[in-house]
Amino acid sequence: MNVFDPLILPNGSTIKNRIAKAAMEENMADADQAPSDELMRLYQAWADGGAGLIITGNVMVDGRAMTGPGGVVLQDDQQLARFQRWARIGRSGGAQFWLQINHPGRQMQANLGQKTWAPSAVPLELGSMSKRFATPHAMTPDVIEEVIQRFARTARLGEQAGFTGVEIHAAHGYLLSQFLSPLTNQRTDEWGGCVENRARLLLDIVSAVRAVVSADFAVAVKLNSADFQRGGFTADEAKKVVELLNDRGVDLVELSGGSYEVPAMQGEARDGRTLAREAYFVEFARDIQTVAKMPVMVTGGIRRRPVAEQVVQSGVDMVGIGTAMAIEPHLPRDWLQGKDNAPQLPPITWKNKTIAALANMAVVKFQLGKLSRAKKPDPAVSPLRALIVQQIAMAFRTRQYQRWVEKRST
Repeated sequence: MNVFDPLILPNGSTIKNRIAKAAMEENMADADQAPSDELMRLYQAWADGGAGLIITGNVMVDGRAMTGPGGVVLQDDQQLARFQRWARIGRSGGAQFWLQINHPGRQMQANLGQKTWAPSAVPLELGSMSKRFATPHAMTPDVIEEVIQRFARTARLGEQAGFTGVEIHAAHGYLLSQFLSPLTNQRTDEWGGCVENRARLLLDIVSAVRAVVSADFAVAVKLNSADFQRGGFTADEAKKVVELLNDRGVDLVELSGGSYEVPAMQGEARDGRTLAREAYFVEFARDIQTVAKMPVMVTGGIRRRPVAEQVVQSGVDMVGIGTAMAIEPHLPRDWLQGKDNAPQLPPITWKNKTIAALANMAVVKFQLGKLSRAKKPDPAVSPLRALIVQQIAMAFRTRQYQRWVEKRST
């Protein structure tokens, strides 16, 4: 088994190789919160790059619930033509192209001016940054039902637009991850308590999505292997959730980890072994594969072909690559041609871990911005410069989003 062998999914469709361009949040929506021309150019670079699967950054199921102000929203058919163009571009190199569909829950900035919902009224703990996020309201049964229907509607619209699948985001501390974690889900009704109840929203969304899309349309789930917080969602619970997903028509589970509070998806393993250091979640993946009936993908830190090959040869079905493909979008093609590319960003060793995590995300988005303008990435960019550029861009995007909200309310 090697990374350029095809993978046949449970729905019968084929992914041409075992390399996925993993989701990275781009924040590049146009004034209508639809895919912009810049986003199209970025995805053309990845489509030409040779990955078997391309997964978008967050596509929001509700325009009132945003992971970032420049997020793409697919909640009705008003901008369907833009999504159709995006789908054609993403598939132009023979890759499967999936929408990552998401709801932020409590991980939404307060300055966006929207009511924040979560399983329980538990605020984010980010030190001095906490004030940027409002204390959420505990979701009512009606709000929960609306969210389920919104995920299903977005998936159906995605299929109409020409995407080949969706990935339901239940990781990184967003809404579905909040339901899974006992730290953020303190409910005493049927949506809280035991892991089966905490997984109920995810399971209901998967079922609702599967019910409105074609049998050959892929439905995947992105799941935390753990959230790395004492008393939080554990690896054993992740294993149980995968068991619960086994009979729900899920075509792939992607394993990652962490949240805004503990950004493990950016972390480094403590030991010195290359495989552990460059594929953060591979040990969790191997464990979860003992119960998973669907293919398993692992994302986090992979940037060298020998490591990607090791991961696949260990039994993991796919490798997701994010940051390395922000620096070199044609990485899979280069590997296929025998080039030994291993793109990497310099580590950010600032003492304030929260600010360092923001800077790391800003450096990645700086590369995405370069690619979106058809320019060469600059991995050596100063993290401080990237952070300033990102803050300016976010201020602009926030005003743009606020104007969009005003326009829709009149």
